[in-house]
Amino acid sequence: MAARVARDIPDGAVVNLGIGLPTLVANHLPEGREVVLHSENGVIGMGPAPAKGEEDYDLINAGKQPVTLLPGGCFFHHADSFAMMRGGHLDVCVLGAFQVSVRGDLANWHTGGDAIPAVGGAMDLAIGAKQTYVMMEHTTKTGQSKIVEACTYPLTGIGCVARIYTDLAVIDVRPDGLHVLDRVDGLSHAELARISGVPLVDAVTTASADAITSPS
Repeated sequence: MAARVARDIPDGAVVNLGIGLPTLVANHLPEGREVVLHSENGVIGMGPAPAKGEEDYDLINAGKQPVTLLPGGCFFHHADSFAMMRGGHLDVCVLGAFQVSVRGDLANWHTGGDAIPAVGGAMDLAIGAKQTYVMMEHTTKTGQSKIVEACTYPLTGIGCVARIYTDLAVIDVRPDGLHVLDRVDGLSHAELARISGVPLVDAVTTASADAITSPS
C-alpha cells in the first residue's frame, strides 16, 4: 500500500504522513522525485526512517517515531506547523482511517478502548491539505468494510477525502460516487463491490477498454 501511495505523490509536493501505516510511504518515494515531508509536531524536510542503531529520539515525527532530516530540512514550533496546515500550504496529507463514507467523510480518531483518544492534528490536516488521501485496510478484523454509506464513528472531516488506498483497491471519491482506479490482481469488480457493501464504479475496466479501442 505504501509503495502504491508513493507512486501517486507528484514531484515537488509538500506532504504530511499521518500516524500509523501512512508513515511507511516515506520509505517508498521514487528515487529522483523531490517530495517535502512535513510533520505537525514541527518538522519539515524529513527523509526515510533511520537505519537500526542510528535513531535520534530528539528527532521524531508526530507518532513519536525517529526520523531523518534531509539537507535543507528544519524543525520549529508546532504553532508554526499548524499554521502551515491550516493555511493551505500542504499539497497532500495521507491519513489512516476507521471509516470513510461514500461522500468522502472521514472518521479516524476515537472508537473507545485503546484507540487514539483525541482528534489531534488530523482535523486540521484533513481540511487544510489540498488533497486528503486515506490509507487503510479494506475491512476490519471481523470482515466489516471500512468504506461505508455513512460513518458511525465521530467525524474528523466532512467530504474531505479525495482518494482511498486499501490492501484491495485504489478508489477515487468523486461527486458521482466511488470510482475504482486499481484492484489487486485476481480480484473482480463484483467481488470488490460485495466486500465493500457500497456502490462502486468500475473505472479499471473502462480504462482498459479505452486503451484497447484507442488508435495507436
